[in-house]
Amino acid sequence: MSRKMKNKVVTNLPIERIATEGKCVGHHDGKVVFVSGVAPGDVVDVRITKGRSSFMEGEPVKFHQYSKDRVEAFCSHFGTCGGCKWQHINYELQKNYKRQQVLDQFQRIAKVETPEISPIVGSEKTTYYRNKLDFTFSNKKWLTLEQIQSEDEFDRNALGFHIPKMFDKIVDVDHCYLQGGISNDVRNELRAFALENELSFYDIRNQVGLLRNLIIRTTSTGQTMVIVQFGESDLELIPKVMEFLKIRFPEITSLLYVINTKGNETFHDLELVTYAGLPYIEEEMEGLKFRIGPKSFYQTNSEQAYELYKITRDFAELKGDEIVYDLYTGTGTIANFVAKKAKQVIGVEYVEAAIADAKINSQINGIENTLFYAGDMKEILNDEFIENHAAPDVIITDPPRAGMDEKVVQMLLKLAAPKIVYVSCNPATQARDLALLGEKYDVQKVQPVDMFPQTYHVENVVLLTLKK
Repeated sequence: MSRKMKNKVVTNLPIERIATEGKCVGHHDGKVVFVSGVAPGDVVDVRITKGRSSFMEGEPVKFHQYSKDRVEAFCSHFGTCGGCKWQHINYELQKNYKRQQVLDQFQRIAKVETPEISPIVGSEKTTYYRNKLDFTFSNKKWLTLEQIQSEDEFDRNALGFHIPKMFDKIVDVDHCYLQGGISNDVRNELRAFALENELSFYDIRNQVGLLRNLIIRTTSTGQTMVIVQFGESDLELIPKVMEFLKIRFPEITSLLYVINTKGNETFHDLELVTYAGLPYIEEEMEGLKFRIGPKSFYQTNSEQAYELYKITRDFAELKGDEIVYDLYTGTGTIANFVAKKAKQVIGVEYVEAAIADAKINSQINGIENTLFYAGDMKEILNDEFIENHAAPDVIITDPPRAGMDEKVVQMLLKLAAPKIVYVSCNPATQARDLALLGEKYDVQKVQPVDMFPQTYHVENVVLLTLKK
């Protein structure tokens, strides 16, 4: 961005509509201006933070008019922490904007003929709907402008969420409306225990400190998993922390810890220690149990996951004699969910630990018509794999946000299964893949599902059928 543009303030900019990634759009001097923290109908002065030849990005510095669609944000951390960016927009409009987001991406990127996109399936819970949250310990607590200007001394230890675009600054969370149960109590009381006992909070810049990360997972069956990540191998203090949690919160059914001295917080390659309870929790769906280990992925909104999987199963229209490929199967939740309506389900997933859970989930539910394989999708789904298994009648694919590798898409075109049910958490990459699949497939149904109220994220299910 040129120096002339930097910090320029565009005045009285009418905000027109929602764009991608939750930002809103206005226009100035023939350029699109993307603005965060506003709502369609607002009129604002915007300080430009980024500029290109065709667009600019900015942040509001003064509101001249507030949108009639605004509502009062209910969280004291709104606007500071990185979550719940749409709390200021009423939920009915949030749902409309998410459906519009799918429509826009399909028209702009997929450029394939689509049927009418169904109204989004809304979430009954708009708060306390998540079953997993990650909190970070830090000795670099985010201070407000008022705190800085006061010149008072503040304790800089914090336990909460990262400030957007500031990897080392953490907002100290006192209440989070995303997760219910004992989540807020566990976080707040562990922080108080750490402060009282002068335990060190992690210093991410210098990679030192005992307390590093806290993960809390819950289930609709009332089970709770707590994982504490330590940045140092202190054999005296670690048991002290874990014993505090065990005694103070007997409701925790799975209490684990991991020592992580690496440069990042991922722990898929590290050994976890079960301090108390079981090394897993269990979710239930239609009488099926799904075992969730500390390294397992599970949809973070359990109730809406059930809606998502029912739609997926309905789109597949299984009669009982089909071979189903479930790509990016994770812990095999969809595979096991549809198995009783199929002849055989073959699940493929990159994460070996997830495949181990998928096999266990089949076993504990007495499901015998599933097969699971671990490996890189674009490598494992090859001609040899197809020769060793029956050709699929239905393919269910639920890739990560990046979508499917082009090599995988080309294999799907080669397989030419009669139906593909494509589940996605990113309509943009889904639209890109649909553009490629459009060579052989028609889009028959499109059903958005809201898994994450108060955010711009949307899940989307598409049914594709082979062209005749």
